[in-house]
Amino acid sequence: MALFKSRNTRRTSSPSYVSTLTIVVFIALCVFGVWMLTSNSVVSPQAQSDEDTSTRTAIDTSTTTNDELSSSEITAKTEETQKDNPTAVFGDNPGHLPDDAIKSDDKNPNIEAQKQQSAITDSQLSEESSLTQKEQATVIHEAGSDSDVKIAEPEKVQQSITAAAENQEQSNGLQQDVQSFDPQGAKPEGDEANKEQLREDKGEAQVAKKAEKVRSKEVQQDSDAASKGTSTEKNENQKVQDEMQNQKALKKGGKSKKPWSTQAAQSQKENKRQTGESNTAEKLEDHSWHLCNDTTGADYIPCLDNEKAVKLLRSTRRYEHRERHCPEDPPTCLVPLPNGYRTPIQWPSSRDKILYHNVPHKLLAEVKGHQNWVKVTGEFLTFPGGGTQFIHGALHYIDFLQQAEPSIAWGKHTRVILDVGCGVGSFGGFLFERDVIAMSFAPKDEHEAQVQFALERGIPAISAVMGSQRLPFPSRVFDLIHCARCRVPWHVDGGMLLLELNRVLRPGGYFVWSATPVYQQLEEDVEIWKEMTALTKAICWELVTINKDALNHVGAAIYRKTNSNECYDQREKNEPPMYVPLQACLHRLPIDKAERGSKWPEAWPRRLHKAPYWLNNSQIGIYGKPAPQDFIADDERWKNVVDELSNVGITWSNVRNVMDMRSVYGGFAAALRDLPVWVFNVVNIDSPDTLPIIYERGLFGIYHDWCESFSTYPRSYDLLHADNLFSKLKDRCKLVAVMAEVDRIIRPGGKLIVRDEPNTLSEVETLLKSLHWEIIANKIQEGLLCAKRGKWRPASVASS
Repeated sequence: MALFKSRNTRRTSSPSYVSTLTIVVFIALCVFGVWMLTSNSVVSPQAQSDEDTSTRTAIDTSTTTNDELSSSEITAKTEETQKDNPTAVFGDNPGHLPDDAIKSDDKNPNIEAQKQQSAITDSQLSEESSLTQKEQATVIHEAGSDSDVKIAEPEKVQQSITAAAENQEQSNGLQQDVQSFDPQGAKPEGDEANKEQLREDKGEAQVAKKAEKVRSKEVQQDSDAASKGTSTEKNENQKVQDEMQNQKALKKGGKSKKPWSTQAAQSQKENKRQTGESNTAEKLEDHSWHLCNDTTGADYIPCLDNEKAVKLLRSTRRYEHRERHCPEDPPTCLVPLPNGYRTPIQWPSSRDKILYHNVPHKLLAEVKGHQNWVKVTGEFLTFPGGGTQFIHGALHYIDFLQQAEPSIAWGKHTRVILDVGCGVGSFGGFLFERDVIAMSFAPKDEHEAQVQFALERGIPAISAVMGSQRLPFPSRVFDLIHCARCRVPWHVDGGMLLLELNRVLRPGGYFVWSATPVYQQLEEDVEIWKEMTALTKAICWELVTINKDALNHVGAAIYRKTNSNECYDQREKNEPPMYVPLQACLHRLPIDKAERGSKWPEAWPRRLHKAPYWLNNSQIGIYGKPAPQDFIADDERWKNVVDELSNVGITWSNVRNVMDMRSVYGGFAAALRDLPVWVFNVVNIDSPDTLPIIYERGLFGIYHDWCESFSTYPRSYDLLHADNLFSKLKDRCKLVAVMAEVDRIIRPGGKLIVRDEPNTLSEVETLLKSLHWEIIANKIQEGLLCAKRGKWRPASVASS
C-alpha cells in the first residue's frame, strides 16, 4: 500500500494517461470475460470448491522466481507447460469470482482493505472464489499499470495466497505439494480417496507453480514495454484459453481421459495395477501365434523332446535321456494337428478302438500285434486287451492276481495303483471294471506312442521313466504297484529303483512282479531272481506268493511291504543293504498311530468323503479352518459342480479325460465320482502339499510346475479345470506360454473352465480369443469363464 501511495506522490497521472489506461483495462476485462464465459461450459461448478482448495495448496509451494530469466524464456515455458499438462488449473467457474478480484488499481485507493478482505474471503471455503481466476484477473489488469505497481502488487497477492493456503492446510491436513482435481466434477468420498486423487493429479500443481513464476516475472518488466506487454498478454491468454479447451475436450471424450478418475474408492496401487493390466491386455491381444518347428510334429512334448539338452548329457546309462529336460524359455508355439484329425470316439467304446488318423502310428502294431497290444483295422486302431504277460486279455489276468492273493480285494481294499511300464494301458483300462484307478506310466521310447494310445483310449497315463530322479508322487500313497515285463532293472545299482518303489508304496501295500525271472530258469533270469530275493529281504518285503497262470503261461510274484519298523530294527546291519548312498532313501515307518501311513485307509468308497484319520483339529487347513473341518467344507463346496457345469455348456457324455490343474483336497474330482470320467489331480509345487490327502481319498494325482510343460502328449484331455491358477502363475510364468500349453494338451472340442479374479479372467479370455477358441460362458464378474477349443492353427511356422 505504501508503494502504491508513493507512486502517486512521485508521478502525477495526466488525463490522457488515465484515459489510455482505462481503455487498456476495459479491453483486458472484455477478453477475460469472454474467456471465463467459455470456460464455464467446460468445468462444472460442482468441482469449484475442491479446485480452489487444491490450487491454493499447490501455489503455496511455488518458490521465488528467477530474476535472470528473460521474458521470452518465460513465455516459452508457459506454452510448454500448458501442452504437457492436459488438465490446466485455469478452468475455474467465473460465476464464483469476487468483485475485488477484477477491480482496477486506479479505481480502488484503499489497497490495504482490499488485501484484508481477500484474505478473509480465501479462508472461507464455502463462500470463496477460485484463486486461479483471481490471479488471472490480477495479471490482466496489472498489464496496463505502471512498473512500480507491477513490482508491488504480486508480492502482496503472494502473501495473501500463502496465508490462505496455510489456513487451508491446517483445516484439511492436505499435503503442500499436491493438488486435487476432478475433471468430471464428482466429489471424493473420503480422505484416502482425496489423497489418491491428489497424487494422480500432482503434475497439475507444477502448472500452477510455473504459471506463478511467469506472472511474477512479467510484473517486473520495464514500464516502457507496458503497451507491448499488454498485446502479448492478450495473445498469450488466448493461447492459454484455446489450449485449455482442447485439452479438456480430450479429457472429456478422448483417449487422454484417465481411467477410473472419478472412482473415489480406488487406491493408488489399484490404479497402477489397472494400468499395468490394461497394457498387458493390449499386448496379449496383439500376440501372434506360430506353429512349433520341431521334428516330432503333432506329437511334440517340450520337456521330453529337447534334443539340445539330451545331446549335452554325460551319460544315459540310467535313462537320463528319457527324463524331463525342459527348455529354458517355455515355448509359445502351437502344435499342429495330424492330417485327418476327427473328434475322438467316446468312452467306453474308445477302450477297444480309436481313430487311426488321430494317432497315426503303425509300428507298435507291427511289433506287438501278436501279443494283442494293438492292431490296425481299416481306419481304426483296435485293442484286444492283451499285453506281453496277458495275451488272452487283461480281465483274466486281473482275476488271476486276486485269486493268487485274495487280500488284494480289487475296488475295496485296493483302490489306487501304480502301473510301471504300462504299454498301451490295457491293464489300467480294464481295472475300471473293478472300481480301481491306475496311475500308468511308460517312457517315450521305441515303443512308439504307447502312452498316447492309452490317453486316446480314455485311460490315465503319463510319459515318465524310472531313472535318476524321484517319481513325482508323495511317499506311502499307492495301495499296489504293478510291473508286468516293465523292463526296469530292479536289481542294478544296489536296488536303487526298488527303493524308490518302497518310498511310494503304502505300508502293507503290495508289489506285483510278473516277469520272466519269476517263472523261467534261464541263467540270466536265475541270477536276477537271486539278487531280487536278497534286495526284497533287506528292505523287509514279504514274499506272499508265487503263482503261475496256466492260460497265459506266465507267473507272478506278489510281495507285501512291512507295516512296522520291527524288521528294520532286527537287521544285522542297520544300514542300506548294498548301495551306501541309499541310506537316506530307506525310510522308517511311522510309529505314532495318528501319523499318516500308520493305518490302512477306509475301504472304498467310504474313504472318498471321509477326512483322513491323520488330520486333527490342531492343524490349520488351506482355507483357515481346523484341518478336518476345512476338508469337509471343501467337499461340500464341490457337490453341485456337475449341475453348475452342465448349465454352462458341458456335455458330460463327451467328457472322459479330466484334469484339475490346481487341486487342493481333490473335492472337484470327488464330485465327479458318479460320472464315467477320471480326474488327474495336479498339486502345484508352490502350493501346500495336499497330494497325500488326495491319495488317501482313493484318488490320484501328481506334483507339477505349470511354468513347465506337462509330461503328456498333445490332445490328451477333454476337460481342464483351473481354480485360481492363472492369477498365481502370472508373477512366475509367462501367461502366453501357459495358455500355449493348455492349447497343446486339450483336444479340439475340449473345454477349459477357469475360476479366477476378473482381471485375470479378462487376460485369459483375450488369449483364448486370439487362439480362436469359442467363449461359451462368460461370467467374469462372478469369477467363471468357460471356453471351447476349435481346430484353428496358424499358417506360419516359428523360427527354429
